[in-house]
Amino acid sequence: MFLFLLNNDFVISFYFNARNGNIAHCERTVGYSFLSWLFVFRQQGNNIMRTPAVNKQAMTVLAALVLTSCATSEGLHTHNKMLNPDSLAAKNTLSQVTLSPANWPKGNWWERFNDPQLDVLIRDGLASSPSLQEVNARADQANAMVVSARAAQLPDINMDASITRSRVARVDDPLLVGKTYSTLRTASLGTSYELDLWGGKKAAWQAALGNAKAAELDKQAAALGLSANIARAWNSLNLAWKLEKIAAANAERLAKISAIQRQFYHGGISPEYQYKQAMANDKDAQTALLQAQENVTAAGIKLSTLVGKGPDYWHHLKPSESNPAMQTTLPSSIPAELVGRRPDVVAARWRVEAAEKQIKATKTEFYPNINLVAEAGTRNLLGDAFVGAPSQFFNVGPTLSLPIFDGGKRRADLAGSNAEWDLAVAHYNSLLISSLGDISTSIVNLKSLEQQIAQTEDADKLAHSAWDDVSAQFKAGLRPWLDVLSLQDQLLASDRSVAQLQGDMMDQNILLIEQLGGGLVTQSESHPAASIN
Repeated sequence: MFLFLLNNDFVISFYFNARNGNIAHCERTVGYSFLSWLFVFRQQGNNIMRTPAVNKQAMTVLAALVLTSCATSEGLHTHNKMLNPDSLAAKNTLSQVTLSPANWPKGNWWERFNDPQLDVLIRDGLASSPSLQEVNARADQANAMVVSARAAQLPDINMDASITRSRVARVDDPLLVGKTYSTLRTASLGTSYELDLWGGKKAAWQAALGNAKAAELDKQAAALGLSANIARAWNSLNLAWKLEKIAAANAERLAKISAIQRQFYHGGISPEYQYKQAMANDKDAQTALLQAQENVTAAGIKLSTLVGKGPDYWHHLKPSESNPAMQTTLPSSIPAELVGRRPDVVAARWRVEAAEKQIKATKTEFYPNINLVAEAGTRNLLGDAFVGAPSQFFNVGPTLSLPIFDGGKRRADLAGSNAEWDLAVAHYNSLLISSLGDISTSIVNLKSLEQQIAQTEDADKLAHSAWDDVSAQFKAGLRPWLDVLSLQDQLLASDRSVAQLQGDMMDQNILLIEQLGGGLVTQSESHPAASIN
């Protein structure tokens, strides 16, 4: 049997005789609520008869109805446009720092800090973080969709077998006897293959491939984000330790001042308000120390969580002694190469290309398609003749489908695909703009921090020099101990400012490394349109 089916509205079928290979019956049917034609061809020897006769005018009307009623994609299109990275003006901002082609981050960028504990933290985090496991699972899903889309391009082969025992009613028995039993044995092997005439299945496979590539890049983006967050959390913990140490020194200093003022007050040397003021300062320092200790614990728990461990994981860590020199130097190819260096930007570009391929696949649903179908097997009521020639059958035929009326489903699908492309382009453009903006903000912050650190370190050197002078005078009996303790306040404040600024500088450098892609090196990923083909 050859069957051409046009969306359940237009049917062309040829029934192929399995015994002599002649066309025994041809039927064409066009179904409308007000119109129906039926053409029947019967073969008698070598002569073909047609009943009933249909004139040429009716055939013309029929063809016109079929062609004018087909679903079309007219008027459906996308709206957005992808940004060119070079069109984003950033020359003035980037001119504030030294540019070098060699200053893109390296793959294991955290090793530049020469901190063995940080190396272990990031390694453990990348190995056991549930957030990465979640992204990996999504990538596996995307890869499975690629296999599924590829399978749609291949033929289907199915085998069916059944045994049915039935009791025949009298009205169904040609002999009008009834009350008889029969056992129908059937076995068949069938195959179908849909011809990809317009490349729709290939485009769908390419779309799935693009989404899978984007999912793989999502894994790299997640790993980069996790490693950067671990490094920043480790930096925060080290800063919290430094500030706790300074807070403890300040609490000890104010406790000594309070003790001295108590002696002065009881000895009648100083008034009561000075003693009470010293006691209040002592209490405030103890509160500040408790807050600093709380900050250490909070930073440690946050770090443990990022690494994917329990809240006690951080207790075995020791304050880092490394303090690498930081210099703000950027690669010279920003923003042109940014689209190939940041995994999230590259992934967004892949999704744009995947959405474009999906549009192509959706458009092919408006075109006619052919499906080749074949089936062969055996069917018999008697088991001993199950494989004999009289029980054998086969059907071979193509099926032609043409969308005529579907209630607007195909147009809605195409509109959805167009909107998906617009969404992908908007996300890509937004990500590109925000990425360049984040880098520019980091540059401004780093330059400001460099200047602040230079000024604060000079002030810290002066504070330490004054401390050394007063300490020497105290040892020589020229200064009271209270003067030494009072000057220590300026020294600790200076140390606190230096520690805070250095921590901010480290945090901003880590953030900039993440914004520059963390060492991702792509070849064709920045040009997925060529790669996906």
